[in-house]
Amino acid sequence: MTKKAFIFDLDGVIVDTAKYHFSAWQKIASELGIEFTPEHNEKLKGVSRIRSLDIILELGNIQASQEDKNKWLVQKNEDYLSYLVNMNFNEILPGVVPILQFLKDNNQGIALGSASKNARPILEKTGIISYFDAIVDGNDVTNAKPDPEVFLQAARLLNTSNENSIVFEDSVAGIQAANTAKMISVGIGEETVLHEAKYIFKDFTYMDTSFIEALLNK
Repeated sequence: MTKKAFIFDLDGVIVDTAKYHFSAWQKIASELGIEFTPEHNEKLKGVSRIRSLDIILELGNIQASQEDKNKWLVQKNEDYLSYLVNMNFNEILPGVVPILQFLKDNNQGIALGSASKNARPILEKTGIISYFDAIVDGNDVTNAKPDPEVFLQAARLLNTSNENSIVFEDSVAGIQAANTAKMISVGIGEETVLHEAKYIFKDFTYMDTSFIEALLNK
């Protein structure tokens, strides 16, 4: 059995912090007189905070100074962090922990590959940081997905080739990044959205350990 690297995105894969991001961005948009819907929010999945703000400003055809942008970015993050204060183990999405435990029991490399700059505190608050052998987040990379930098770094930290790396993602940009890196992409979410992924599961409750075993034996 070849040792592999299993790389997990955070938002929407391990925890549902996407709802908190949406609330924080919606507050900013509302203050700027921009309608910001859940459909608009789909465009923000997997992209950086700076790019997310630009997308929202484009929705409202708003030109802004860098000073104003910086102010809104700080405000958004402060609002988002205020929602995270009460996070705990119950915020972990169903089916995630059994898969992490199975990988740990089988001595597989586990990494986080996320655009979030708050990944470490989230993993600590939810009590699962000890599962991860490597964490690569928004503080460690310069290029946002669909650039594969975050996943390439994670594989490197686990001393694993790209071909032996498996990525779990809920965003189109993340799946594209994994595919660009020649890694095995596993979409978590809707097939209509994530059709570029090699494998797709609605969520981790639809994935059992036999799927992981099949990957390990390839």
